This record gives sequence, structure tokens and C-alpha cells, in this order.
Amino acid sequence: MIRLGEYNTLKVVKTVDFGLYLDGGEAGEILLPARYVSGSPQPGDELSVFIYNDSEDRLIATTETPLATVGTFAYLRVTEVNKVGAFLQWGLPKDLLVPFREQRARMRQGGVYLVYVYVDDATRRIAASAKIEKFIGNKFPDYAPGTKVKALVYGHVELGYRCIVDNLYHGLIYDNETFGADVEVGTEINAYVKRVRDDGKIDLTISPAVTVRVERLAKRILDTVRANNGLLQVSDHSPSEQIQALFQCSKKDFKKAIGQLYKQHLITIAPDHIALQQADCPPPHIGITDSIAKP
Repeated sequence: MIRLGEYNTLKVVKTVDFGLYLDGGEAGEILLPARYVSGSPQPGDELSVFIYNDSEDRLIATTETPLATVGTFAYLRVTEVNKVGAFLQWGLPKDLLVPFREQRARMRQGGVYLVYVYVDDATRRIAASAKIEKFIGNKFPDYAPGTKVKALVYGHVELGYRCIVDNLYHGLIYDNETFGADVEVGTEINAYVKRVRDDGKIDLTISPAVTVRVERLAKRILDTVRANNGLLQVSDHSPSEQIQALFQCSKKDFKKAIGQLYKQHLITIAPDHIALQQADCPPPHIGITDSIAKP
């Protein structure tokens, strides 16, 4: 099935003076105009092409790279406004329509706006919407702390920079998490997941150092609990010296790590111990922490 507004890998069916016809399956043959053909493709060869609608709403292929594809957000400039809506320049011969109903406020020629690119179900045409909130956060994110993501920065609030994460989720980079990086509205940057909040929004950081360190510590703690038959006599109330002797880490990082494991439903936390979260957890026994002198 052809994915409109996306890249498709299609086979060459035949060559003609004005280009190539590609096999679009149920959609029929799709023209790749000669100006986009490089080399000498032959019938049976496969080409990666972007599929969109031409000025007569026929499917057409191109090897040009648009500024946005269906399912993504981008900042695009308005080239024209008429009685139908606003038209955006997106790197292809036919501009992209934003219907009036999909504008937050009336767009103006020359203005640059953040939009989401989608396929209109009624017309089966590619269109764009400036009402971006309805396209973000529609499913719950499943990221481990430290995961590298793409973040499109689209606003600044009192706490920090609002982002769209991987074209799907709400994200926030707190001002104190930028670590001096030049974060600007309208740019897409690499960021790292600090945590996924209960409401599905994601706290991000520019530097992976702390997040990765805590993630690795969490794995070491979990491995140690498992090796100790599911129970370890150390917790977030334990003295810093005991935690340092056992895991060579600060109490602050230890608390972050076990908090992460708790949120992942891997351990339970008691005032004097942590344990695997499972019904058949073995009873307490003399473990490796008993050899550590307690002050």
C-alpha cells in the first residue's frame, strides 16, 4: 500500500521520454518525472521516492526532500493566503495547504508557523494543521531514562523549554538542564530522557551524563538485589557511608536509582531494605550488607 506523504520503495515498471512509471500496487502506476531521475534505472529496479499529490491531485513521485513528511512537525513559511486557506512552502513544487479550520489564528503571508503534516481523511490530500496540541501526547511514552530522542523546541515557559519529542510526545527541558547549551525555539535538538511523568509528559536534559550514570547504577543495584536472593538490607534511609561502601556512589544518586526501579515496579522500598517486587520473594537472610559496619 502506498504511504501518501512519506517515502516509499517502488519498482520501475517502464521508462518513457518524460520519466519513469513506478509500480504503486492498488494505486496504479505513479510517474517519476524525468527531472528527478538520475542514472539509468531499468524496469525491475527499486527506487526510494516521496509520494504526494500534484496540482491535479494525481499521485506523483519525487526524489526531492520535503521539509516535512506526514506525521511530523515543522516550521514552514506561508507563501500565499486565499479563500481556501494558507499555503506553505515545504520544498516541493505544490505548496502545502493549511485550511482555515486548522489555523489557530489567521495566518499571514511571509509568516513562519509550526504545523503538523497529515493526510485529510475526507479528501485524501496532504494538508497541515497549526492546532498542534491535538496531535501530541495521544499515547503514553515508553522510554527508559537516558534514552536519546529528537526534541523540537517550540516554546519557552517559566520552567523551561517546551518540546515535541519524536513527533509524538510532550517534553520539557528545564532551564537548569540546558547546561549552557544554546537552546532556541524553532530548532530540533538531541536530548535525553530524565523521566516519564505520570501524566505522560517527559522531562528532558541536554547532557546524558547524570541520567546515564543513574541508569547504570540502577542496573547494578537490581543485579545485586537479585544476587542476594531478592532482598538487600540497605535503603534510602541508610547512612551515606553504607551506600558508598556497597555501590561506590553518592546517596543522592542511590536514591534516584532506587526511585527509578520502584517506578518501574521492579523493587519495593522499606525504611531498612529494598526487595524484588514479586509474590514469591524469599524471606530475609544474612546477606552481603551484613559485613558492612554500620555507624
